[in-house]
Amino acid sequence: MALSIQVLLRDFMKMKMIILFGTRPEAIKLAPLIHHLKMQDEIVFKVCVTAQHREMLDQVLEVFDISTDYDLNIMTKEQDLFDITLSVLSGLKGVFVQEEPDIVLVQGDTTTTMVASLAAFYSKIRIAHIEAGLRTKDKYSPFPEELNRRMTSCLADFHFCPTEIARSNLLREGILKEKVFITGNTVVDALYIARKKMLREESKYSKKFGFLRDDRKLILVTGHRRENFGESFLNICAALKEVSKQYNNEVQIVYPVHFNPNVQEPVARILGNLANVHLIPPQDYMSFLFLMNKSYFIITDSGGIQEEAPSLGKPVLVMRDKTERPEAVEVGAAKLVGTDKENIEAAVRTLLESDKVYKTMSRCQNPYGDGKSAERILRILSNQKCEQRSQVNY
Repeated sequence: MALSIQVLLRDFMKMKMIILFGTRPEAIKLAPLIHHLKMQDEIVFKVCVTAQHREMLDQVLEVFDISTDYDLNIMTKEQDLFDITLSVLSGLKGVFVQEEPDIVLVQGDTTTTMVASLAAFYSKIRIAHIEAGLRTKDKYSPFPEELNRRMTSCLADFHFCPTEIARSNLLREGILKEKVFITGNTVVDALYIARKKMLREESKYSKKFGFLRDDRKLILVTGHRRENFGESFLNICAALKEVSKQYNNEVQIVYPVHFNPNVQEPVARILGNLANVHLIPPQDYMSFLFLMNKSYFIITDSGGIQEEAPSLGKPVLVMRDKTERPEAVEVGAAKLVGTDKENIEAAVRTLLESDKVYKTMSRCQNPYGDGKSAERILRILSNQKCEQRSQVNY
């Protein structure tokens, strides 16, 4: 009898955590944490997904063998930010009432992250924010991610920053320094895990992308940001067209095209009939990792790729005027080129024609981590004397 009470008491004293996410990038970056949580018994955890992005999210869950305890399945056709916000907020109320967690873990800058943090705040549940402190200081760039991340910082109790720059941003905003931790970015942990698996199955991906030629340099392109819709996207496509023509016998451009009509239409119209440009559907994580690994360099407006590419030794040209990830630019692994046609063309030309510039960029050390970020985060959380409910006076 005494032993049973002891076991019950031990289980009661364990921290109860909900890991919450809704998109593919969040799932990738939280996968290493879930992996380590499965191997310990100090923290009881549940996984809740909103499925803000359904198909792309499911692919990552399969790759990293993640099972979910709650699935809000909110994705609808032509959903907008209002739809996502309302669905996540109403859906999480029941989850939090049912589970009564001590802490909710969120990641990054998605609408799921911001709304989940608000729901946890309403329920007086502590919030741990992974990848905290990134800033452009322009609330419309990236949109809506910059404000999502800032609002999450206002609500969070623990802030896990990938770099010193991110930490400094939070301290300047008045976040208590004892609640801010530099851990590196878990995207590097995930990349190392997935790359090993991809290399074991490399022949499968070589066959899938059989149209690729070994005698031509591969330029991998992604572009889908809302703030680039319209004229900026036309400039991007025009620059890619010029590059494909100027280096017709030297390069091959692969562009997984986002399903958004604002991306599909100009890309298909301007780039659709070029022999050395391959427009393909959005790829699952492992297939895209294969393409990154095989590429000569990458042109993108994505945030996550700016973090992943340096680990693979791939220079990155960032088609944005501002980035909340300045570290790669500062060490020389990435270059901001904006959406000006001439700027993009000039940067591509330099990487293709200057071995010195290419080698300098490709050999830069990744400033975002060493593959042990998840271990650091869980070690910090395990050491916190987290109460059953937050007792902060609001």
